[in-house]
Amino acid sequence: MTTDFELEFEKLKEIILENNPNADLDLIKKAYYFGEINHRGQKRNSGEDYFIHPIAVAKTLSNMKLDDQTICAGLMHDVLEDTSITYDQMEEEFGHEITFLVDGVTKLKNLNYSSREEKQAENIRKMVMAMSNDVRVVLIKLADRLHNMRTLEYKTREKQIQTATETIEIYVPLAHRLGIYSVKWELEDLCFRYQDPERYYELAEMVSQKRREREAYINEIIETLTSELEGSNIDFEISGRPKSLYSIYKKMTRNDIVFEEIYDLTAVRVLVDTIAECYEVLGKVHSLWRPIPNRIKDYIGQPKPNGYRSLHTTVFGEDSRPFEVQIRTRQMHKECEYGVAAHWRYKENNTKGSDFDDAMEFLRRIMEWQNESGADSDSKEFMETLKTDFFSREIYVYSPAGEIYSLPLGSCAIDFAYKVHTEVGNKCIGAKVNGSIVPITQKLKTGDVIEILTSKNSAGPSKDWLNIVKSNQAKTKIKQFFKKNGKEENIEIGKTQIIRDIKKHREGYKSLLKDEWVDEIANELGFPTQDEMYAAVGYGRITSEQIIQKLIKRENELEEKQKSISKPVEIQKENKKPISSKGEVRVSDFDDDIEVKFAKCCTPVPGDPIIGFITKGNGISVHTKTCPNIINSHAPERLIDVYWQNTATDKFPVKIQIVVANSPSVIYDITKMISTVNVNISGMNARLNESEEGIIDLTVEVNSLDQLDDVKAKLKSLDTVYSVYRVNN
Repeated sequence: MTTDFELEFEKLKEIILENNPNADLDLIKKAYYFGEINHRGQKRNSGEDYFIHPIAVAKTLSNMKLDDQTICAGLMHDVLEDTSITYDQMEEEFGHEITFLVDGVTKLKNLNYSSREEKQAENIRKMVMAMSNDVRVVLIKLADRLHNMRTLEYKTREKQIQTATETIEIYVPLAHRLGIYSVKWELEDLCFRYQDPERYYELAEMVSQKRREREAYINEIIETLTSELEGSNIDFEISGRPKSLYSIYKKMTRNDIVFEEIYDLTAVRVLVDTIAECYEVLGKVHSLWRPIPNRIKDYIGQPKPNGYRSLHTTVFGEDSRPFEVQIRTRQMHKECEYGVAAHWRYKENNTKGSDFDDAMEFLRRIMEWQNESGADSDSKEFMETLKTDFFSREIYVYSPAGEIYSLPLGSCAIDFAYKVHTEVGNKCIGAKVNGSIVPITQKLKTGDVIEILTSKNSAGPSKDWLNIVKSNQAKTKIKQFFKKNGKEENIEIGKTQIIRDIKKHREGYKSLLKDEWVDEIANELGFPTQDEMYAAVGYGRITSEQIIQKLIKRENELEEKQKSISKPVEIQKENKKPISSKGEVRVSDFDDDIEVKFAKCCTPVPGDPIIGFITKGNGISVHTKTCPNIINSHAPERLIDVYWQNTATDKFPVKIQIVVANSPSVIYDITKMISTVNVNISGMNARLNESEEGIIDLTVEVNSLDQLDDVKAKLKSLDTVYSVYRVNN
């Protein structure tokens, strides 16, 4: 079936103008047809034209009252990911702002992930970091996910469960934290439908059977309240709001009750113009019906951290049947439906800026964590922190000065101390909760006022705290303390732990714990030396198992290499015959006269896994596959397979760094040792670090990775040399 995209544009235009009469239709039309042309021929699983999906995303964004740039990005949000258009091409056509938004929701590709979970985590990390710079990135992603969930019926059962699980774990909490309840509630019900379809449809049937009785009861309540308010000067609207199926299901499971025991299937909502009228209506509600103690919640006087404002009260109606009444202004209601999206227009117009800033508290917390330690976390740690510290159920507690803090459910005073400041946590010796001294391990609850007792003479946190605190941020700060204050001890602990765990796999450990392998693994994991990596195991940043598995992999690779020592190693795509060579590297799919250069950023040598990057006008630049410039490339379509084809006489410059004792003869010893392996030194720089250790940067010319390993091994044999490792620019 062919879609009439001219007709679809007219429908979209109608929605856009209804939400924003001043919209830049020329810009939106340009983005519309740019997306349609580049997606032309692509189909969705349903069989319909793919571009129907970006149109649906743009409609949702328009209904959120978002700006023209966001709608344009919504129309093109899959162009960089699913078509041949590059970042530079889009930026040239639509400018940096729109292209940044599109790139923020574009999944990472052309990277070697060890698992689907790692790939998911890195894509989420990219989105969250882009969202921290511009919240519109996540609004586009939420609109994208909403339409994908609405059309999930066309996916396989396995894919349905995967997508629903990711949505309930990541995107529903995101919508909640940003206060976009209209999206949150619909996503929750859609996830429930695909995760537990039997229970979903059973509950839907129960709700349907009670609908007529429930609507009659609510209509009576509305009539009574309307009569009471008509005598006032309040301009009000009253409506019933049915509970979502997912919220009913959660209440049943949380309270261990059956459906028949849930009486508040519908809430009554009252909208007015001013905050004063909200409280006036609350008084009239309580004059009509008896309020249930402890069920009055004033989110106007004390808004939720995501900016949600409203008055909630639960009262006894006819036959003592409880029902909830929500009272808010019309503006609060708009903010409740669209959350931070509703604040975006204020920010644009430079009005009510504080409302927007309050709504950004969630993003500020993420940025603080990212700046302090999040950037160093691996994929698993990143996702655990995101889910535990930012997306889990929260409690709201107060400092003695009345400042509100949100913490994960189950947090104790130690979590609160580290939330206030790292040094408050490190110097914590006790706590007062609501004026009384309590154990610092006591779990906190919403409404608690916490005062942290500190001492300048405190020796710092206990390692036992790592098993007590709930928030990953507190755990990270505790680990950082031990990293900084016990390096030598951590090195010994880490090395001992690795040896102990290796012995679980085999009798001895020395054949596996080879110096050159440990060096390589330390470099892979981003540590400058073996000791830094051992220390990281000691203070808990990484596990010994991560290192052992890499050691075992190298041992297996060595055994395979010895079995097929005569076979040349080639790196190229399957079923692609390389047809040309140039110098020491052969390039797939290019003519003979292509120019090949080695990248100076990573200086690859034979034996390194390599990949080519097609430059503009300068041939192909050869990089190692682990080069940061390749991993972070904005133009993955320019990558091409290359493989080594060098002779034994070819020489390649490599930079190494040597940490040495501050000895008068150390440079002589090093140059003499290197001369014994027939390797030239083409550059040298020496200096002292803060610890009075010598740091020597060498550029040596080698013919292979094996020869480089030989150089490093020879240097390590010198008594004055502490460590040797390869470095990139």
